Amino acid sequence: MNALDSLRSQLRSTATLASAASLLGWDEQTYMPPAGGPFRAEQQGMLAGMIHGRQTDPRVGAWLAELEGSGLDPDSAEAALVREVRRDFDLATKLPQRLVEELSEVTSLAQQAWVAARKANDFAAFEPHLTKIVALKREEAAALSEGRSLADPYDALLDQYEAHATTAEVAEVFENLRPPLVTLVADIADRGRANDAGVLTRSYPVDVQRTLGEAAAAAIGFDFDAGRLDVTAHPFCTDIGPGDVRLTTRYDERFFPMAFFGTLHEAGHGLYEQGLPHDAFGTPLGQAASLGVHESQSRMWENLVGRSRAFWGHWFPQAQAAFPGALGDVDEDAFYRTINRVEPSFIRVEADEVTYNLHVMLRFDLERKLIGGDLAVADLPAAWDETFRDYFGITPPDVSQGCLQDVHWSAGLIGYFPTYALGNIYASQLFEAAKTEIGDLERGFAEGDYRPLLDWLRENVHTHGRRFAPAELVERVTGRPLESDSLLNHLHTKYSGVYGI
Repeated sequence: MNALDSLRSQLRSTATLASAASLLGWDEQTYMPPAGGPFRAEQQGMLAGMIHGRQTDPRVGAWLAELEGSGLDPDSAEAALVREVRRDFDLATKLPQRLVEELSEVTSLAQQAWVAARKANDFAAFEPHLTKIVALKREEAAALSEGRSLADPYDALLDQYEAHATTAEVAEVFENLRPPLVTLVADIADRGRANDAGVLTRSYPVDVQRTLGEAAAAAIGFDFDAGRLDVTAHPFCTDIGPGDVRLTTRYDERFFPMAFFGTLHEAGHGLYEQGLPHDAFGTPLGQAASLGVHESQSRMWENLVGRSRAFWGHWFPQAQAAFPGALGDVDEDAFYRTINRVEPSFIRVEADEVTYNLHVMLRFDLERKLIGGDLAVADLPAAWDETFRDYFGITPPDVSQGCLQDVHWSAGLIGYFPTYALGNIYASQLFEAAKTEIGDLERGFAEGDYRPLLDWLRENVHTHGRRFAPAELVERVTGRPLESDSLLNHLHTKYSGVYGI
C-alpha cells in the first residue's frame, strides 16, 4: 500500500472511531437516562484519547512527509487532502493527550449539568463546570499557539472552527455590521407598522408540529432514509457517518416558530452533511469547509428560503389545514409579516434575522474576555446582563434566558459563536449568486420546488469538502471576498417591505 492509500485508510478508521463518539454524544443529548452521565463521560474521555492517539500517530507524519515530497500537482484534490491533513496533524500534535481526554470528560459532565442548571435557573450549579472548561480552553489555546504568530489567544480557538480567520478580522466585520443593524432596528421601532405576534402563541399541538416540520425538511431535500429527527434541550445536527445524519429540535405548543424554523435550520445542516462526498469519508475532502460555511447552509434554508414570501405561498395552506384552530382566521400576508417580526428578544435561536447577529456579537465579546482573563466566570451573569442592555436595551429576567441559554460553553465550543454571523454573511452572498445563475428561485419555492437551489449548492459548495479554505470557497463561488453588503441589502429590502418603511 502506498503512502496515500495508507493515509486514507488511517483517516477512515479514525473517523469511524470518532463516529462512535458522535453517536454517544447524540444519545447523551436525546435518550440517555440521567444516571448514565458519569459513565458516559468516562466513555467519551476514553474514546477522545484513542482518537487523538490515532490523529497524532507518527506514521501519519511520515506519510505526509513522503507525499509532500512526491511532486503532487498543487491544484489537485490529492494535494488539497495532504495540505489539510498536515494542518490537522500539526494542530493535533500540539495538544497533550491528557488535555484532550480531560476536556472530553469535563464537557460531557458539564453538558448534563447545564441541562439541569438551565431548567432550574441556577448559574451557581453550573459555575464550577464552566470554570474548569475555561481553564482548560485557555490551556488549549496556549498549546495551539505554540510556534505560531498569533496576535490573540482567542485566535487559536476561532481557527479550529473557521480556518485562517483571526479575531481582529472578525471584530472588524462585526464593527462594520453592527451600526447598520442597530439603525435598522431603530427605524423599524420608530416608523414600522405593528406586526402582532399573538397568532404564533396560539395552540399548536406538538405531534402536528412534528409532522409538518418533517414534511418541510423532506421537501427541501433532507433524506429521512439517511437521517432522523429527535427532541433535545438545544437543537443540533450531528453526522454519524455515511447514510446517518441526526437532526434534533425542541417543541413548544404555544410558540410555532421554535420547532418549525429550528427544524429547517438543522435540516440545512443535514443537507450539507448528506451532500458531502461519501467516498471521501474521514478525509478533509469529505468534511465541511468550516463551521461558518456550515452555518451558511442552515441559515439559508431557515431564513432566505423558509421565511420568504414565496415559501409560504406554498406552505401556508398546509399550515392552515394542519392548525385550523390557530390559523383558520389568519391570512397569508398577516402570517408572513408575523413570522418576520423584528423585536429585541432574549433567546438567540428564536431571534429574528435583523437582531440575530447582535446576539452573536455579544457572545464574541464575552468569550474573548473569558479567554483573555479579563472576565471571571463568577462575574459572567452580571457581564452578560450589562452587555445585553448595551446591545438590546433590555435586561434578561433570569440566567436561563441569559448566559445559560446556549449549550456551546458546556460543550467547550469556545470560538464557535462567530461562525454564526459569518454564516449569515456567507449565506446572503451565496444565495445572491445562486439567484443570478439559476434565475427565478422564488417561482419554484411558491410551487414547492427547491431542487434547483439544492443542486446548485451541491455542485458549488457541498462537493468540495475542505478542498478550499472557507473564504476562498465563497469568493470562488460568488466572485467577491467576504463582505456584509449582500446581507445588509437583503435585510433592508425585505424588512422595508415587511414593515412598510
